[in-house]
Amino acid sequence: MNRSDIAKMIDYTLLRPTATETEVRNLCTEAVTYGFRAVSVNPVWVTLCTKLLGDSEVVIDACISFPLGASTARMKVEETRDALQNGATEIAAVINIGALKSGYAPYVEKEITTVVKAAGDIPVKVILETSCLNQDEKIAVCQMSLRAGAIAVQTSTGFGAYGARVEDVRLIKTTVGSYLDIKAAGGIRTFGDAMRMIEAGATHIGTSTGIDILNDAPDV
Repeated sequence: MNRSDIAKMIDYTLLRPTATETEVRNLCTEAVTYGFRAVSVNPVWVTLCTKLLGDSEVVIDACISFPLGASTARMKVEETRDALQNGATEIAAVINIGALKSGYAPYVEKEITTVVKAAGDIPVKVILETSCLNQDEKIAVCQMSLRAGAIAVQTSTGFGAYGARVEDVRLIKTTVGSYLDIKAAGGIRTFGDAMRMIEAGATHIGTSTGIDILNDAPDV
């Protein structure tokens, strides 16, 4: 896998609460320059990204209820609709972790389904936050995502106790097969890190160090 191949798998991420307009502008410029698949941003920056990315092929990935997932379902739906109105071309929504761990799996599935419905034809990724979940919970959310009509599941926000792990990507792959894409995110900083995730089954890589990963990759 060469630099061009891996660039097309990278969601270039800027989700820090201290992110500035200048940093977002740089993010978009670099995404186009290096051929990244997407930029992943908080919804407040979607309008600016839409203006900057124009007719480029870079996906604008709006992260909903990020990073806690603790908003109500109604607020997640409204945040999704607002992001779409402002130009988002992909949605990534964090599940209600507390509800899942409290035993309210049907509520969590209904929430995912509601967000997918609100997004319409726009793809939705479901963010699990694997560092907070046991194996059965991870499998359950993957199955919910399949039933709800999501297009992908994402390992983590990067704000949890740990980010993407190979064993979690393998578990997700075993659960969803080829039916859903898998985004490994959090703590992926080198080409070697990225390759380990891809070999385990990841189809997207979420990282804020995309340029470093490309510089570490072979030319051909």
